[in-house]
Amino acid sequence: MPSPEIALTQRFQSAFVAAFGPEHADADPIIRPSQFADFQCNAAMGLAKRLGKKPRDIAAEILAAVDLDDIAETPEIAGPGFLNIRLRTEWIAAQAAELSADARLGIPAPAAAQTVVVDYSAPNVAKEMHVGHLRTTVVGDSIVRTLEKLGHTAIRQNHIGDWGTPFGMLIEHLLEVGEDSAEATLLKTDPNAFYQAARAKFDTAETDGAAGSSEDGQDGQDFASRARRRVATLQSGDAESLRIWTHLVDLSKQYFHRIYDMLDVTLTDDDLAGESSYNDQLEIVCKDLEADGVATISDGALCVFPEGFTGRDEQPLPLIIRKSDGGYGYATTDLAAIRHRVRDLGADRVAYVVGAAQELHFQMVFTAAREAGWLPESVEARHVKIGSVLGEDGKILRTRSGASLRLMALLEEAVATARTVIDELRPDLPEAEREQIAHDIGIGGVKYADLSTAHDSDYTFDLDRMLALTGNTAPYLQYAVARIRSIGRKAEAQGITAAAAPRVENGAERALALQLLDFGPTLAQVGAEYEPHRLCAYLFSLAQAFTSFYEASPILKESDEELRAGRLALAQLTERVLVDGLDALGVNAPQQM
Repeated sequence: MPSPEIALTQRFQSAFVAAFGPEHADADPIIRPSQFADFQCNAAMGLAKRLGKKPRDIAAEILAAVDLDDIAETPEIAGPGFLNIRLRTEWIAAQAAELSADARLGIPAPAAAQTVVVDYSAPNVAKEMHVGHLRTTVVGDSIVRTLEKLGHTAIRQNHIGDWGTPFGMLIEHLLEVGEDSAEATLLKTDPNAFYQAARAKFDTAETDGAAGSSEDGQDGQDFASRARRRVATLQSGDAESLRIWTHLVDLSKQYFHRIYDMLDVTLTDDDLAGESSYNDQLEIVCKDLEADGVATISDGALCVFPEGFTGRDEQPLPLIIRKSDGGYGYATTDLAAIRHRVRDLGADRVAYVVGAAQELHFQMVFTAAREAGWLPESVEARHVKIGSVLGEDGKILRTRSGASLRLMALLEEAVATARTVIDELRPDLPEAEREQIAHDIGIGGVKYADLSTAHDSDYTFDLDRMLALTGNTAPYLQYAVARIRSIGRKAEAQGITAAAAPRVENGAERALALQLLDFGPTLAQVGAEYEPHRLCAYLFSLAQAFTSFYEASPILKESDEELRAGRLALAQLTERVLVDGLDALGVNAPQQM
């Protein structure tokens, strides 16, 4: 069942062919919602330029050629050539009935299902996830959920930082404190504290060693030297070093899963694709790039100079593939990853849900991969730029000491705040149910506030606003679902059953039905453009339309049985769409609030 926009687009494009010839079949009818009607066709101005006629004359020719009798009333020409379109209520009702009978709720099946690799979350081993990881995690998770609802194959890739220089420092610190020590348990509970202790020891060693001072300084320098040697030992495949490294990674994975479980995201161990997984490919990447003439030696380093990138001095900007000391960097790993994702995973699209600050890096990597032939033009690569989470001062959200805010602490505060409200408003509910509702509202509120903002924009973290029952918030949508479910429970208790098809007659019913018909196209747009905020805006508008409908069209109090059953069916269809839309965002809808 086509949405109104799609149905109108098809009819108007047929009219363009009939009125102006087949060469105009591709003209965009520019169907948009209108404050003067249901929709507006804004194509006359563009066609007037093509055809050298006045827009109103073009509009009249379109009107004479278009066949909308079964869909809409006769359009009206307005202004310079707009066509105002009011849909027939009976057509809206028929579409709503089809939607109600459709298990997919109007979500269009793709013409050709794609394999989409989505790189997101990407925390570092032995470091605590902070608030900066919130956005990459929840935006990426919403994208893969949406893609799967659309019928695509979404491959999750959690590109964790599990290799490189810091691990020499971490392994040596773990050996010093003991793998069974109380300090080692911090890797499960407060990994950042363990990392900072190792970092402080290393930095002190560097400072004291450079000063060439005290005996303690010499000991510190000894630690730094051991840490550096350990990196080389680890990367050479030393069994004991790899055993300890594996232990560090396993402890960190336990911590990651606590966060992911708390956030209700879909990442698992099967999705881990850390830096270490490409280690054996890095030398091959360098050899292949050099052999193909894509990479060249510059100042001792192996570099790719992707076309179109220059520095402030107008000189070509290098993407360093192998450092002058023989080490590898992020660019090497990212090129190995993109080759693997295209060749081995069969990606039709690749999306990197990573901070906006990495834009230049990824554009250079994509260009270099295309120049190497590893990223064909048929494969889309997109950097889904992620903005920052800000505090009330407009700066990146941090603790009072200036440290990055722990993500777990943030989430626990959100749940605790929601629990306080639930305990006050619903003391009648069982303890376990109040606990679950508090989790759904607290976590849903935080995630939705993030997702409802364009992913490349910054936003201010405001817990009170996030958990408010009014405005564009998760609790407002969750309450709309809970209200419909409450109506359903009362209807069942009174022996009232919903009609087979929703009732669509009065203005409020009509407006709600029109919103419902736009669910599938909205989800398709979100999946194509990786923009969850568009789904949030849609769901908020849908919940508002339901509120207006509920106020204007009584359900349980309606004495007319047929009327009551039809309105109940419309309410229950709204519930299904809201729940499915929230699920695409990764937000749970409680049974009651």
